[in-house]
Amino acid sequence: MQSSRPCTKLVGDGTPIFIAEVEDGIDNPVDVLDVGGKVPGSVAKSTHAGLPWLRYLRQQLGDRVHFWPFDGWDIPNGRSAVAEVYPRLWSGSYDREGRSSDQHDAYSVAAWMRRVDLGNSLADFLKPNLTPVELKVAQIEGWILGLK
Repeated sequence: MQSSRPCTKLVGDGTPIFIAEVEDGIDNPVDVLDVGGKVPGSVAKSTHAGLPWLRYLRQQLGDRVHFWPFDGWDIPNGRSAVAEVYPRLWSGSYDREGRSSDQHDAYSVAAWMRRVDLGNSLADFLKPNLTPVELKVAQIEGWILGLK
C-alpha cells in the first residue's frame, strides 16, 4: 500500500481511475467513483445505495454498533460491528453445495469468520500490519476485513 494520494491506476484503455488505497494490491481494481457501472464489478452504485442504511443503523443503535475501522481499530466489548468484506477472498475455499452466488458469498464470509475466531486469529485481522500513515488513511477510506 502506498501512502501518496491520490491513488490512481491505469485501466484497459489507459484511463486513470481513482481507487481506495486498500485496493492498491488487488488485481483489476474498480474506480470508486464509477456510479454509472461502466466498469464491470463496480460497487459504487451499491455503496451509495447502502450508505443511507448505515446511517439508519447508526441513528437507531448509537454506540451499540461499531463501524470498523471508522470508529477505531479496536471493537469495544458488547458492541456489534459492521465491517467491509470481500467474499472472493474466501469463497473459493468452500464448496458451493447448491447455494446461489450471493448465498455462497454470505456463507464463505461467515465460515471464514468462524474459523479465524475459533483459531484465535480474528484479532490479527482487526489490526492489520500497516504503518501509522496507512492506518490513518485506512481509518478514513476504510479497510477490507481479512486483509493483513
